[in-house]
Amino acid sequence: MSTATATDAEPAAKPGRKKLYLILGVVGLVLALGGGATVYLLKKKAADAAVEAGAEEEGGQPPAKARSRSKGTEATPQFVPLDMFTVNLADREAERYAQVGITLQIEDPKVAEQIKLFMPVIRNNILMAIADKTAAELMDRQGKDRLANEVRRETSRALGHPVPRADAPAEPGRKQRDPEAALPIQAVHFSSFIIQ
Repeated sequence: MSTATATDAEPAAKPGRKKLYLILGVVGLVLALGGGATVYLLKKKAADAAVEAGAEEEGGQPPAKARSRSKGTEATPQFVPLDMFTVNLADREAERYAQVGITLQIEDPKVAEQIKLFMPVIRNNILMAIADKTAAELMDRQGKDRLANEVRRETSRALGHPVPRADAPAEPGRKQRDPEAALPIQAVHFSSFIIQ
């Protein structure tokens, strides 16, 4: 009888060891994943700091993505659609007009509130910028890109930001920083562009 009792006790001990090994394996996996995530985040933070420091040494501002990370949050762009613009163009040989839908891309939600407050001035500046163009100037992609840049500058000017003229000469002997990098409007997107 003593042999039967010893044999019955051995199988009962094996399932307990399996559970122990399973628990130790899960704990080891969790620790390994946590350590890997910590190393990844530390390296990412160090790389962002290096990019920011490199840009400051060059006298410029760090890229927008690096600036937003340094603030502690990943900035999500916001889009502010404007009402449709219908404008007579500057063509002299025929009556031509453009119907343009514009959406402004911004990073700071406070700018969206400013845009609402200054909407009459913004619309006026954009209408004037479009009315100065001819149909030929707006037909190709470069013309649309130039218009988008001009709309960005005119909108920023309406919000009270100093924007130098695009054709202003550079000061000799002075390192030029891109003044447009600090504009509140990040980009201008066309949602509709019809010329007739």
